[in-house]
Amino acid sequence: MKVVTADQVRKAEQLRSLHRGPLLLLPNAWDALSAKIFEEVGFNAIATTSAGVSWALGYADGENVPWHELIEVIEHVTDVVRLPVTVDIEGGFSSTTPDLMFRIEELIGAGACGINLEDGLDHGASLRSIEEACERIDAARRAATRAGLGLVINARTDVFLRSGNSPDRLPEAIERCKAYLAAGADCVYPIGLSDLSLISKLVTELKAPVNIHGRRGAPTLAELQAVGVARVSTATTPAVFVAGALEDAMKKLIQTGSFDHFTSSFDYMRLQKLFTPAGK
Repeated sequence: MKVVTADQVRKAEQLRSLHRGPLLLLPNAWDALSAKIFEEVGFNAIATTSAGVSWALGYADGENVPWHELIEVIEHVTDVVRLPVTVDIEGGFSSTTPDLMFRIEELIGAGACGINLEDGLDHGASLRSIEEACERIDAARRAATRAGLGLVINARTDVFLRSGNSPDRLPEAIERCKAYLAAGADCVYPIGLSDLSLISKLVTELKAPVNIHGRRGAPTLAELQAVGVARVSTATTPAVFVAGALEDAMKKLIQTGSFDHFTSSFDYMRLQKLFTPAGK
C-alpha cells in the first residue's frame, strides 16, 4: 500500500469541511478527461460515478468492472487533478469485512479522499440489514484510520430507489441514516429521494450532512440549500448527457454528411494543454 501523503490528508479534511456549507455541488467523473474538465470549470471537489466508469471500460454497472481496472481509473484521476476525489464503490466490491477493509486500503493508496458505500443489493432490489451495513461502514472507517486518513464516508441508502418518493419509507430512511452516522459515516445519501418536503423532514430529523441526487426534475440547488441539504451529486447525469450528445452528433453526420455541427468550446490545443505539464 502507498504511504498516505500530507497532501492527501489535507485534501480529505478539505472535502470534509466542504460539507459544512455552503452547499457542496459534486460533479461525477468517469475518467481523467471528465475529471479534468470539471476541475477546469471551477468545482471544489470531484466524485466518480460507478456507472460511468463501468460503461467507459466496457462493463455494465453493478460491480461488474474488475477492481484493478477501477483502481487504475482512480489513479489516473487523482494524478491529473488537484482537487479532493471521492469514489463510488457501490456496495464495496467485497462480501466479507476483511475484504472490504483491504479494498479501502487499496483505494486510499490510489489517492482517494472519500467514498460512497451503499446498503443496496442487486441495484436496490433488496437491502442489507442495518446491522450489516453499519458493520461495513465501521470497517471502512477502521481501515482508513489504520491507513492514516480521515476518509470522508458518504453512506448511501437505497430505501427510496425502488419506491420513489413514498412518504411511507421515510421512517426507515431516518432509522438507517441515523445508524450509519453513528457507525462512522460523515454524510448520508438517500438516493431516489427528490420530494422537497420529504428531504426537508429528513434533514431536520438527522441534523447531519445529507447528499441529494441532482437530476432533471429534482429541486434546484437554491431550494435544496434552503432546506439544509449539504451536498448534491450529479451521479450519472453528466455521463448520460455526454453519451446522448455524442449519439446526436454522429447521427447528424450520417444524415447530413457535414462536419459543421461539431462545434465546441474546446479544440485540440485546449484539451492538450489540460494534460501538458507547466513549462512544456
